[in-house]
Amino acid sequence: MQPKNNSWVSLLGLARRAGKVVSGEETVLRMIRDQKAKAVIISLDASARTKKTVGNKCSYYQVPLLPVPDRMQLGQAIGQPARVLAAVTDSGFAGGLIERLRPSIRG
Repeated sequence: MQPKNNSWVSLLGLARRAGKVVSGEETVLRMIRDQKAKAVIISLDASARTKKTVGNKCSYYQVPLLPVPDRMQLGQAIGQPARVLAAVTDSGFAGGLIERLRPSIRG
């Protein structure tokens, strides 16, 4: 389930420049628990433990979990070294990312 294009990269970069993106497992989990995360982005090459932990938290708190191809691409999108997780704390940016990263229902 890979995104069809990389428009999500520029949108995520814009969100980061606006100060609406956090990264790192502990920070992202805290944002989910505090209900500040509007969407969580996880790389497909994350460890099984990270996928399970974050998946469970997102499911419990009803936060959309959006997969991206790899940690290098996620890191580059937010101007950091390789990152496995990032959380978006703004509804507008989260909505745009959900639109770009979720598979189309129309096929």
